[in-house]
Amino acid sequence: MQQKIALLGSTGSIGTQTLDVISKFPDEFKAEVLTAGDNIDLLVRQAKQFLPSSVVIGNKNHYKKLRESLGNTGIRVYAGNDDMEQVVAGSGADLVLAAIVGYSGLRPVIAAIKAGKRIALANKETLVVAGEIISKLVSGTGSSIIPVDSEHSAIFQCLAGEERESIEKITLTASGGPFLNMSFEKLQKVTPTDALRHPNWSMGDKVTIDSATMMNKGLEVIEARWLFNLKPEQIKVLVHPQSIIHSFVHFRDGSVKAQLGIPDMRLPILYALSYPKRFATELPRLDFTEYPSFTFAEPDLKKFRSLTLAYKALKDGGNMPCILNAANEEAVRAFLTGEIGFIQIPDVVEYAIENNSYLATPNLESLEISDKQARETAVNYITKIRNKK
Repeated sequence: MQQKIALLGSTGSIGTQTLDVISKFPDEFKAEVLTAGDNIDLLVRQAKQFLPSSVVIGNKNHYKKLRESLGNTGIRVYAGNDDMEQVVAGSGADLVLAAIVGYSGLRPVIAAIKAGKRIALANKETLVVAGEIISKLVSGTGSSIIPVDSEHSAIFQCLAGEERESIEKITLTASGGPFLNMSFEKLQKVTPTDALRHPNWSMGDKVTIDSATMMNKGLEVIEARWLFNLKPEQIKVLVHPQSIIHSFVHFRDGSVKAQLGIPDMRLPILYALSYPKRFATELPRLDFTEYPSFTFAEPDLKKFRSLTLAYKALKDGGNMPCILNAANEEAVRAFLTGEIGFIQIPDVVEYAIENNSYLATPNLESLEISDKQARETAVNYITKIRNKK
């Protein structure tokens, strides 16, 4: 039976790749709901191609254009974040793929969980910011989460048929990004264009910059803690520049499982959509003769301080991961617009962590306050940096 998919963030990197997957399996999947934040033109093209029941544009200023563009299609048109939550929760979708980047993806995911929907999670910030809240909601609503990030999908696949108590630790692999072998001195001069040249993966701008700073790996560490109910000390990171081994699970008997594949996000996306089945694809196969050796190294925590900050936020708990994420989003935005340099991204994050109040057991409302305050702190610090130039 055809599975109906609500796709949050259809115009982003994960969203467009998800639609590519859906287009290859028209008998298996239907795009039931498409949502986007601001990219009205692409959303219109996607809606005309896939003919979902509903579309939602986050920016209300685009509502009139969206309605007029889709006037003869029979597609229901909505606008604004409140509509997005209501449409996703009330839709006939069997699965919600959450691909909105950043904090803005949190509330639509919560609405879907409360409605008992299955979640394919590509928005790592949902668990980074509100992992404990999300975990309790999932257990109380009958919802479930299947990870889409390649590393977490790898762990999820390695754990199939295994007892969770048999896990000793996990290792998340990291490509190291475009600056893996660059000296700290040279990092001071890199540009956004340099940072956006990822050697292996095709991702959106924000995630690509996070990969370059290794904050992406830090956020994945926090996400893994909640996905797999692990302690911080059970989650390790290794740099694996080939990006073929996507992660490892180490078991208490001394054995290790790893999941391998080409660096193509369509693989974990399809696995999340088809789980527990595997569908035949025409995607390129992994040819081991093209990879005569795999290499691994400990991450350089002095050069990539963002990873250290993420581990600290995870160990501190409470609202600290929320503050970390908010400040990082503002710092990445400032770097992409030329307001700060690359090496100043972790400076902004560290400043926000040190200059915002700690809450041990935040609820959703206090997390929203923490997010807002952390952004204000980060923006003020960015302004100081810019004024010193």
